[in-house]
Amino acid sequence: MGLKDAVIVGYDAISPLGKDLASQWQQALAGQSGIGPLTRFPLSDDFPVRIAGQVPDIDDLDYPFLAPRQQAAWTSPVFKYSMLTVARALERSQLTITPDIASRVAVTYSSAIGGLDAILEADRRLQRDHKLPLPYANPNSCINMIGGKIAIQTGARGPITSTISACATGLTSMIIGAMFLAQDRADVVICGAVDFALVAPIVAGFYTMNGLYNPGEGRENETPATASRPFSMNRRGFVLSEGAGAVILTSREFAKTHGLRHSIELAGWGMTSDAHHIVAPYLPTVRQCMLDAIRDAAIAPQDVAVVNAHAASTRVGDQVEYEALRAVFPDRLPPICANKSLIGHAMGASSVIESIFAMQGMQDGMVPPTINYTPDPDIEIDCMPEGKRPLRQEFVLKNAFGFGGCNSCAVFRRVA
Repeated sequence: MGLKDAVIVGYDAISPLGKDLASQWQQALAGQSGIGPLTRFPLSDDFPVRIAGQVPDIDDLDYPFLAPRQQAAWTSPVFKYSMLTVARALERSQLTITPDIASRVAVTYSSAIGGLDAILEADRRLQRDHKLPLPYANPNSCINMIGGKIAIQTGARGPITSTISACATGLTSMIIGAMFLAQDRADVVICGAVDFALVAPIVAGFYTMNGLYNPGEGRENETPATASRPFSMNRRGFVLSEGAGAVILTSREFAKTHGLRHSIELAGWGMTSDAHHIVAPYLPTVRQCMLDAIRDAAIAPQDVAVVNAHAASTRVGDQVEYEALRAVFPDRLPPICANKSLIGHAMGASSVIESIFAMQGMQDGMVPPTINYTPDPDIEIDCMPEGKRPLRQEFVLKNAFGFGGCNSCAVFRRVA
């Protein structure tokens, strides 16, 4: 364990389970679903998607970036939600970014989809009202502007980059952050991801790709809370959701010098490219990504107490992840936690929100259940469907796999 190793000194998340992390965690442990009716935009009678995981409004909170004047310019929700998670993560870390450390504070906070809602609205304004876009339309749509706004918000003046890797974006953000620390390019990194993809053409586009939950003929009235079913025999595709999460990484040396408390470290990571298919995962490279993370952490597979799975609830994706897990853990497959059963799939933000849930579980010695589970004879796993489970967790493996074959895996370690 070197002085430049990455430790986690603060984090925060907003998900369909709520805007306060403590209450989200309690709902997750209770097996409560955040999935409900889709209300982000008016639905025509023939619109094929009716459910989603929507986050609560945050405009009642007292932060400068939530002021009406700020929101009038920065209309895409990716800005205010990302900035809120960063503000609260920094508050929890008790780290103040002062001018003397600002040049050593990096930002890797990113998004898979960004503010596409703003450019779509600008196009509608052109077509409907024959009016030019508002001045902030293009800045709202720039994915790198999320990190830019966070840098302005916090005063961070170190390296800044957008780690766009589809559904793996949030975890990739943390991995790139750990790289900056290891290479002595930064002492602190503001990591995370945000996505608000509940925009009509994006939702409809995922549906036409046959990725989204489709209840099937005669089952249109199924309860939304039962729709996300990772690893289940009756899984029917992922439920699109939204959210944001921030993680503050520092080097072990910096944390010690500045008296920053931490109990979790990023012990190892792996990244691979499938080089295979735009959406279908590839078993050899998914397996390799997990193995690389475990080897980088200098542990054996049997040391992993829990796997926080990608588990999007798709027919092919869940099967490939299971087969890769079986290859990595040939003797004993650890318990598997599938958070998307509770919160749906928040695109690039999903892997950082799930990482935060994993960290909460490591600290509390508890693992949330995987809900809506019906055993699949082709997937023999222990996903704790019976309810939350007390479990000591020194090492947890987190998986994240994205469109285009972007794979990221990480091992988190609980330290005294």
